[in-house]
Amino acid sequence: MNGPLAIIFPGQGSQRAGMASDFHAQMPAARAVFDEASEALGIDVAALCFQEDPRLDLTEFTQPAILTAEIAMYRGLTAEYGLAADCFGGHSLGEYTALCAAGALPLAVAVRLVRLRGALMQRAVPVGEGAMVAVIAPGIGAEASAPVDEAAASFGIDIANRNAKDQVVLSGGAEAIGRAVEWLSSRFAGTEHRLVPLAVSAPFHSRLMRAVEPEFAEALRRESAAIVPAAAARVTSNFTGGFHAPDTDSIVRALVSQISGTVNWLANMEVLGAATEAGTIYEIGPGRPLRTFFQSVGREVTSFVSLKAAARELRAP
Repeated sequence: MNGPLAIIFPGQGSQRAGMASDFHAQMPAARAVFDEASEALGIDVAALCFQEDPRLDLTEFTQPAILTAEIAMYRGLTAEYGLAADCFGGHSLGEYTALCAAGALPLAVAVRLVRLRGALMQRAVPVGEGAMVAVIAPGIGAEASAPVDEAAASFGIDIANRNAKDQVVLSGGAEAIGRAVEWLSSRFAGTEHRLVPLAVSAPFHSRLMRAVEPEFAEALRRESAAIVPAAAARVTSNFTGGFHAPDTDSIVRALVSQISGTVNWLANMEVLGAATEAGTIYEIGPGRPLRTFFQSVGREVTSFVSLKAAARELRAP
């Protein structure tokens, strides 16, 4: 590993039963993370992550479970191999993992915040009333974005994610998303494209989430003394697209706005790529979606989804 190192974390949708169980079994640092998260939440997070627990797909529990698993993996690898990242990024929920990994948020605070975040996001729109769809086409995330911009404006929906040069996600009411899909199918007829409905319980990162932002903002303000602004400045903000400003109020505003705002992961990839131009990017988590997104901008990422894979890479001469 030469040059600067960035570490990135995937978000919701990457969860799976058994995630980080190999780290927990073999690494004391990883076990300590699960113990701390369990104490902070009052639930057995290891059991939630390792067993076939239906709560793992309930947003209130999904979010702290993923964050705990990712931090356990990260801290286990840091303890064993001395990883020292120069900067961090995370996709949606993964931004909170990145802030925790960077030392900007204590683990106990982070898991409590994301559990509340998940509960509020689910409360905002009942299951079945919202929908999200990935629009995949050449250039759709950047220079050829006009069709999705027009669809969002025409049908009262929102661009939830600019994931890659070739992928954008739309979010909103289920009926409106259905009409937008029909319109886009006609607009894209005869061209290379895919419209992929996402298996989600709510229309995340859309205007329908705005109603819960004030309550989450209050929770963030209560915990604001625990935020370390200088550490957050090494973490990309999904909302602004660049690195967080080293200012507590700015960090709080960006995290609140992220709930209903667009996750500009394409911009995050650009700044992380520039910061590690001659270096390395590792993706740590139970899945590897971010590696594919980085491929759209011509950057290779090494993903660690298991201890075996991480050890093979990090032990290499």
